[in-house]
Amino acid sequence: MNYLSAENLFKSFGERVLFEGISFGLNKGDKTALIANNGSGKSTLLKILAGLDTSDTGEVAVRNDARIGFLLQEPDFGEFTTINDLVQNSQSRVQGIIDEYHRVLELQAEDSSPSIMNRLEEATNAMEMYDAWDYDRKLTETLTLFKITNLDQSIDSLSGGQKKRLALALVLMDHPDLIILDEPTNHLDIDMIEWIEDYLIRQSVTLLMVTHDRYFLDRVCDHILELSDGEIFHHKGNYSYFLQKRAEREAVRQTEVDKAGQLLKKELEWMRRMPKARTTKSKSRIGAFYDTEKKAKSGKQEQELKLQTRMSRMGGKILELKKLRKSYDDIQILDGFDYTFKRGERIGIIGKNGVGKTSFLNIITGKEEADSGKVNTGETIVYGYYSQAGITFKDGQRVIDILKEIAEVIEMGNGSKLSASQLLEQFMFPRDMHYTHVEKLSGGEKRRLYLLTILMKNPNFLILDEPTNDLDLLTLNRLEEFLEAFKGCLIMVTHDRYFMDKLVDHLFIFEGEGKIRDFNGTYTDYRNEQEQLEETKKIEKVTMEPVKEKAKENSEKRKLSYHEKKEYEKLESEIEKLETEKSSIENDLSDASKSFEEIEKLSKDIALVIEQIDEKTLRWMELSERA
Repeated sequence: MNYLSAENLFKSFGERVLFEGISFGLNKGDKTALIANNGSGKSTLLKILAGLDTSDTGEVAVRNDARIGFLLQEPDFGEFTTINDLVQNSQSRVQGIIDEYHRVLELQAEDSSPSIMNRLEEATNAMEMYDAWDYDRKLTETLTLFKITNLDQSIDSLSGGQKKRLALALVLMDHPDLIILDEPTNHLDIDMIEWIEDYLIRQSVTLLMVTHDRYFLDRVCDHILELSDGEIFHHKGNYSYFLQKRAEREAVRQTEVDKAGQLLKKELEWMRRMPKARTTKSKSRIGAFYDTEKKAKSGKQEQELKLQTRMSRMGGKILELKKLRKSYDDIQILDGFDYTFKRGERIGIIGKNGVGKTSFLNIITGKEEADSGKVNTGETIVYGYYSQAGITFKDGQRVIDILKEIAEVIEMGNGSKLSASQLLEQFMFPRDMHYTHVEKLSGGEKRRLYLLTILMKNPNFLILDEPTNDLDLLTLNRLEEFLEAFKGCLIMVTHDRYFMDKLVDHLFIFEGEGKIRDFNGTYTDYRNEQEQLEETKKIEKVTMEPVKEKAKENSEKRKLSYHEKKEYEKLESEIEKLETEKSSIENDLSDASKSFEEIEKLSKDIALVIEQIDEKTLRWMELSERA
């Protein structure tokens, strides 16, 4: 079943064409990723599909009963002031179904006509279909899953991660037929990303998303749409399959271009020798010549990010952290943290949102003060701090102005010197973009420009706080290559597990309450350890359950109720009296003067007494064990 079709879409901003003549469809059950370079219009295309923007030409057709849920890259909650206001007034499908059901109930109380009863039946069926009877409870549960518990909290006070979680929760609660997600992993911690990843894998949802998270992409998606040079390419498979097929396509295209180039040389010689009088046959060959020329010149040179800055010299002393303590009100961030950095260390930092990862980086770089302790930085250390906040710029400032504020000429790693304009070109900003206003750049282009301003200062100690947000996969690959070859120190906070696995072999794990665990290994090593611990706990739980149950039973046996305690105390005296009675009967039985009838009666009496003694003694022994 087709949910959405796009036909011949064209979109431009002034002279800049984002895409032209692209067509594709989304079918029920597809989990599709859209891949393209920064600035190619991915977010704009998603907004067009969701009905929040329009294309210049072309058409988007949505199946009549298909409902679209859209997660913006930067969530916008409009005029709502608190989470509760937003949730109660959000135009959700389920809330609309509940409202319709109550409206029809009110009408039915006064009018039981067939039309009203039909509406009531339809409304009831809708309530059943979307399981809306206890919507408020499920709403609370869903928000809690996304770590949203204080509904009275002001939306303005939410962090980027909290806003993303809230927006994502609202999208999923609405049960849309088609979910469109624009960078869903941005600003989320790794635990939340893995939860959403598992959710989308398990659920039978129809999905279109843009993400730079390659693990997320590879595990969730089974269909890749590649937007390249204004064309759409389809790949039925995950991200790994896409990489393979794209490489094959590029190899075939390059072979065809090379062959056309060789043929063009021969045909060019023929064209130069050919007399002016053309035969019909020669005119046909002339037409073929121009086709060959077009093919030979179709090998467009791909833009390539070049990172080759010169690292400043690093001395023997790097960075020492001594007994660092930091807290905000009742929240402890650091509690006596000690560490001495060595040359070339590559450390990743992980932990839930709000445990103080960014504050830790700010303390290292001097942007914040610790409550106590010392930060001793070597004299030769030059920090390059790429913060989550991103680039700052003035209104009307142009791309090239940003670089010229730092330096007109920059020395590169190979010793050469480049002007600001030349360096921009190496960072995939062609000359026609140098005088573009910064505010008009896409989110990824702003990030790339910000990265350039960090690296052009030639740092020897890089601190990267969520560097992968909004960057396209091409830029990420080049950044990875640069960082792998970087000889200085590296500290990195990122939710991109692939990026972290590739670049760091040592982790600081922020566990909360000021506790930081020093772990030697990659993120995957850490996750494997955690999974093994969880598996061990499960096995221990299963193994110990019968033991615990037995212990519980034994514990219950040892405990006497009030009445049992009274019974236990009474049994001792009762047994003593029965023993006395038994002795008395035994004495009577030994009396030779007793008649046969008396002896027969005494025999029956003593048998009854002995039976009572045995019963009471067994009961006393049972209670005695439990006492």
